[in-house]
This record gives sequence, structure tokens and C-alpha cells, in this order.
Amino acid sequence: MRQERNNIFAGIDWILVFLYIALVGFGWLNIFAASKTEENNQILDFSTKYGKQILWIGFSFPLIIGILFFNSKFYEKFASVLYIISILSLVLLFPFGKEINGAKSWFNFGAMSLQPSEFVKACTALAVAKLLSDRQYNFKLVKNQIKAFIIVFFPAFLITLQPDAGSALIYLSFFFVLNREGLTLNYILLGVTLITLFILTIFFGASNMIISLFIVISLATAYLIRKGGKRFFRFNWHKVLGIYLVVGLFVFGTGFTYNNIFKQHHRDRFEVLLGLKIDNKNIGYNSHQSELTISSGGFFGKGFLKGNITQGDFVPEQHTDYIFSTVGEEWGFLGTSIVVILFMLMMYRIIYLSETHSNKFGRIYGYGLASILFFHVIVNIGMVIGLLPTVGIPLPFFSYGGSSLWGFTILLFIFIRLDAHKDYDW
Repeated sequence: MRQERNNIFAGIDWILVFLYIALVGFGWLNIFAASKTEENNQILDFSTKYGKQILWIGFSFPLIIGILFFNSKFYEKFASVLYIISILSLVLLFPFGKEINGAKSWFNFGAMSLQPSEFVKACTALAVAKLLSDRQYNFKLVKNQIKAFIIVFFPAFLITLQPDAGSALIYLSFFFVLNREGLTLNYILLGVTLITLFILTIFFGASNMIISLFIVISLATAYLIRKGGKRFFRFNWHKVLGIYLVVGLFVFGTGFTYNNIFKQHHRDRFEVLLGLKIDNKNIGYNSHQSELTISSGGFFGKGFLKGNITQGDFVPEQHTDYIFSTVGEEWGFLGTSIVVILFMLMMYRIIYLSETHSNKFGRIYGYGLASILFFHVIVNIGMVIGLLPTVGIPLPFFSYGGSSLWGFTILLFIFIRLDAHKDYDW
């Protein structure tokens, strides 16, 4: 047993490692296809995007060794410290960060830039696992639920201020983790209801929504009074009034925020998505071109490096957020299905291994990892095929970028280390 403990590769799940290598390798092929030109087509040309991605992939391996070097108790013991350091990295962005595309989300180190928000996700997952696995922590108490919400949403708040709403949106994925550990579904249902009201308010307008909701709630109240008698209203009138006020204020606040606080390009994206506006040349250009690119691939695709839309550079940011469109054109429906299956297998494997943990810390962290991956994959692919608005969320292990690749590598291999040590009595 002692020899196994000293071997950093002992007990690691090779299925997850294989899935990681498959996704990273296939991702690089598509980055190469999306960013190569006739002038720059040498694989080891490190001035190109695909060349830089090779360097980031290469540096991922010593990063993995470093992660596997520490035993699982290190991550559990220092989870709070790592979380605090990650929060400080977000705070330091405001005085020292570099602004790119209107967001101060990057630290500049000469020829290289790093995005701290990609690494904060792992630290937040560790902190949540540390809090919820504490034997003295009773998650049924509201005050303890508030502690968990603060840990999850404080980094999301700082990221929103950069502003980077897409990265902040990912922290909603932790609701799956909290629900697995006992958080009532009412919170999730409340969130779904608020999102639905938000979308309907944009679509129909605040005034029309308030009138419609007033009629709906009145009819529902009348039905309940008829069913339960006047006694129902006598004891519940304050609840009915409270629903009127809360829903009305939310709808009014949504309308005011949308019309007076949101910038025009934000409103344009929502209106294009909801079909209120057709704009395939400006705001909707990326999504429209991405949809055309994917659909042009058919079932089998046009072949590697034979995608004329991809090679013509008609899809902006195709090597990053829209990398999935490259898969659709050159590898077809078959290729996109394989990518989705690989992600599904990875998430299933993580959840399966998480449920075998006797240590709550490892199980909760595993669910955090699976939830973050699920949210990233769903939002990114939904964005690329035009079902969701463009929010700038990368496809894990696939999209171009060192911060994204290293952030997800850290997330995954911390879990692999926790899983390898789950049976050790440290």
C-alpha cells in the first residue's frame, strides 16, 4: 500500500484520462482547421493559434503531474485557502487586469495572458465540497444554505463586474450540486420561473405581462376560493397579495432594467434570439454563419480541411467559442455526435465514480465537476446552433485558449486524484 501511495499514477481512472486525451486531441485538429492559412500551415509554427495551442497542451502534462503529486487530503485541507487566493486573483484584476473585448478579465504576462475566472471554478468546487462535507454542517438550516450561496455567487458577482456575464453564468451549475446534497427543488423551480418571466417580459413587454399575470393570478385565486370556500381567502389573502406584489415588481424591474440599464447590443442579442428582430449581418451574424456552417456538413461532413466556409474564415471566433461549427462542417453529424457522446461518457463516468466515494468531499467535488462540464457543453453547443444567445462560453478541452484548457485540466485531474485515493486511509 505504501508503494502505491508513492506512485502518483496508482489508482487513477484511465478511462477519464483517455476521454481527456481524445477531446483535447480532436479539439486541436479542429483548431488547426479553423485557424490555418495558406501562408501558415506548418504544425510547429508557434506564432499561429494552433501552434500556441500545442504549447498549452504540452504544458498541461507537467501541470497534470503537479496535480497528481499531492494526495487527496491536500485538496481537502487547503480548499479554503485556495478559494481565498482565487478570490484575490479576481479582485486584483480591477487595478492590474488587461482589458480585452471590453472586459477586464485577463492578467498580461508579456506574450501570454491568463484568465483567472477559468481557474476559480475549480477552487469554488473545492470550497463547496469542503463546506458541505463538514460533519457539523447541517444543510437543511437556512443560514447554512446562505453560506453555500455566498461561496458560489461571490466569485460570480466579481466576474460580472469585469464584466463577463458568460463566465458568471456558469456558477448556476452549482445548484445541481446543492440539490444533490439536499437543497430543495423549490430553489431551482423558483429560478426557472424567474427566467421564464424574464423572457416573457422581453417578448411581450412589462405592461402587457403585468396585466396578463394579474388576470391569471385572479382567475387562479377565484378557482381556489370556489374550491375551498371563502375561508380560503380569509386565511390566505396576504399570500395572494404578496404574489401580486412580488411578481409585479419583478416584471416591472425586468422591463426597467432591460430598457434602461442593458446596452443596445445586449438587447439586440435577446431580440434576435427570440425572433423579435432578424439581423443576420450584425448582431446575429455569428450565430447565423455558425448554423449555416454546421448544416452544410451533412451526415458525414466535407472532410478534414475541406470545409469551404471554415477555410474561408466566414465564422468569427470559430477557433474559440464557435469551434463546434468546424466539427459540424468537416466531420458532419457523425463527428458532432461523437463529440457529444465523448462528453456524455466523461460526465457519466465522473458521476458514477463520485457515487462510489465513501468520502463526501470527493463525491461533492465530483458532482461540481460534472455540473460545470454539463453547463459549459449545453450552453456552448446551444449558442453555436442558435438556440441560446452568444455569451462567450468555451467548449471544455476543445476551444482555443490556454486558460480554458488549463482550468478544465485542473478541474478534471483534481477529481482523478481524489478518486485514486478514495480507498486510502490517510
